[in-house]
Amino acid sequence: MRVRRRTFLQLSGLGLVAGLTGGCDSVGGVFGRMFAMPPRETLYFTPNDKFYVVNYMDSPFNISRDVNVEQWRMSVSGEVARPMTLGWRDVLNRDSFDQVSTLMCIDTLPGGDSLGNAQWRGISLKALLKDAGADQETARDVVFRAADGYDDSIPFRRAMQDDVMLAYLMNGEKLAKEHGFPLRLIVPGLYGIKNVKWIIGIEVYNGDYQGYWQRKGWTDEGTIKIFSRIDSPGHYQPLQGPEQSFKGIAFGGPHTISKVELSFDRGKSWRAAELEPPMSPYSWVIWTYRWSPTKPGKYQVAVRATDIKGQVQTEELVRPQPAGASGLHTIVADVEQV
Repeated sequence: MRVRRRTFLQLSGLGLVAGLTGGCDSVGGVFGRMFAMPPRETLYFTPNDKFYVVNYMDSPFNISRDVNVEQWRMSVSGEVARPMTLGWRDVLNRDSFDQVSTLMCIDTLPGGDSLGNAQWRGISLKALLKDAGADQETARDVVFRAADGYDDSIPFRRAMQDDVMLAYLMNGEKLAKEHGFPLRLIVPGLYGIKNVKWIIGIEVYNGDYQGYWQRKGWTDEGTIKIFSRIDSPGHYQPLQGPEQSFKGIAFGGPHTISKVELSFDRGKSWRAAELEPPMSPYSWVIWTYRWSPTKPGKYQVAVRATDIKGQVQTEELVRPQPAGASGLHTIVADVEQV
């Protein structure tokens, strides 16, 4: 991810506080408190060209240049009995699987845009580490090194779960260069800082490895917090008619969503929305709600989600650093006529 500056801002209008960053979300994509915001289109799969892109420094690896996949190599080393070096065709010749999974930047603010959902195809990290003879007695972390100099790790026990993949296709297409071509990590439920792109090295490590952002004070766990968003109507969008349709997404990180609720009275009461069945436990869900306002006026509308473990999204506003933002996305519904 790329971070130029991090500030702490008191937003006007409804007086909410949020940590703003130059990495993922801009002011306009956060709450839209100070001016009207148009509605978003709610899609289950994010088109590849609309999928968020974040790099960890201002002048990252030159991803615009052509990558010669025939010369690309990825090493598997460290606490393994059989160190390996794989080329592109070695990866393609391994068994692959498809998986729908949502990625989310750790800098994403309540109501933010820096997350996307895609169907990925890749190879099993667990199977690769087994083939390399990873030492389960001494291994603690698995380190991933990228061609742009970035590095991060996940616990060995997490790496050995079936849902962790090294992906080379995204929504049925070859990974774009900006999304990690030729190979990137997908770890469902962990923020984007852990999902390393442009992988050239994997090391089974016998200690607690601190990656690029951990060395700067950010979380090493990286578990995504429960998130929900109102996509439509837009903030301060004029509404007319006896019934209005609300729509958006909710994402539980490591656990799928079981319930989404909306409040039209500043959190005094909550009304359950309808959920569309997701294609994967690792993806966001789409929710809808039909609302019949009783009279014209401006209504503060908030959304919250609950995961299958019964954990309710917190309303506490927390800045992204060090472990991800929290808080409820809220808009103003401007009912002109019923």
